[in-house]
Amino acid sequence: MSDKIDLARVKRYSVHDRITKAESSRFGKPVRGMRPFFDSLPDYLKAADLRDLAHDMIQAKKRGRAIIWLMGAHPLKVGLSPIIIDMLKRKYVSHIALNGAGAIHDLEIAFWGRTSEEVADTLRDGSFGMVFETPRYLAQAVADAPVESGLGESIGRFIIARKPRYRKFSLIAAAVSLGVTVTIHVAIGTDTICQHPEFDGALWGGKSQIDFRILAARLKKLNDGGVVLNVGSAVVLPEVFLKALTVARNIEGKITDFTAANFDMIQHYRPNENVVRRPTLGGGKGCSFTGHHEIMLPLLAAAVRSYER
Repeated sequence: MSDKIDLARVKRYSVHDRITKAESSRFGKPVRGMRPFFDSLPDYLKAADLRDLAHDMIQAKKRGRAIIWLMGAHPLKVGLSPIIIDMLKRKYVSHIALNGAGAIHDLEIAFWGRTSEEVADTLRDGSFGMVFETPRYLAQAVADAPVESGLGESIGRFIIARKPRYRKFSLIAAAVSLGVTVTIHVAIGTDTICQHPEFDGALWGGKSQIDFRILAARLKKLNDGGVVLNVGSAVVLPEVFLKALTVARNIEGKITDFTAANFDMIQHYRPNENVVRRPTLGGGKGCSFTGHHEIMLPLLAAAVRSYER
């Protein structure tokens, strides 16, 4: 039998002693609208695509079609929670799918109003991700949840019940409170909580599988006018989406003629193939936007608000 490291031996410290890069006091705010600005843009390339995407989201909302957000953690770390929560409240999000890092940073923002550390600095001495509060809270959230609950609902209800000081910035809690489905899709070994003795891979894997099935069930409403956005996930969520869409089409039948968009700072293979191109080959349209999330997502939100009346 191979040797296994004992995670009970890891040396940890308090989240209150950690130097962080993201603080809620610096987060963004929703904008009312900028119709003259968007009307002034040329009707070419990405300017036209952005306006078209905003119109597609408005029509999807009016017609009751799905608007599904696949999202990595970076948009949360650059202060976009208030803007996305505003989109939630205005019904431009019908489902949020996060990776494991998204859950970690969202919970830290809710409880302490800050998150994210400098990996290069803390990796040197093995202290990267070694605060003890975060894995303990998440372990409790998952362990105390009903057997039938997925990760998203479990963590959201934990945050709501604990009423942390900065809960208004929690995207997961806001979604659960508003009745918007949130799912969390983990890969074992990719997240800092996997470094800790509290982490139960079997439990997290089981609840992530529940969330995979929930996501697959929601994809039916993409058919004929829905929208799916992939924001800042280069690998995990594009792969999850491709498999969930396969299951949904296998069981539910036709799911086509929807809009797929990818937002990221650089364009990667999997988002463009597994979200934008392959799923829309039989009908629908895809577009990709390259730019910093802290600029591009507020622009999208402002475009939607500008044209929704």
